[in-house]
Amino acid sequence: MIDQNVSQSTVTNWKDFYTAALFEVDETRIPARIAAAEKAIVARARELFAAGADTIEEDQALDDALYALRALQNCLAFRAAA
Repeated sequence: MIDQNVSQSTVTNWKDFYTAALFEVDETRIPARIAAAEKAIVARARELFAAGADTIEEDQALDDALYALRALQNCLAFRAAA
């Protein structure tokens, strides 16, 4: 199980949080998984920005991950409204 708090050591493991959110089977835990993944992704994006390195591929992966998480969140909201 992945801890819900984003620490410095997990910033580089944003993919673990992202995967946990996508594959969570307990619908009541999905919102918390999404929030944890978003925090880890934003933290990683800030880390990359501060480094100033050419990280276009990971930047795109971070953008794609955020997009997918928002799509998942919208699906959950749509299902709850139905």
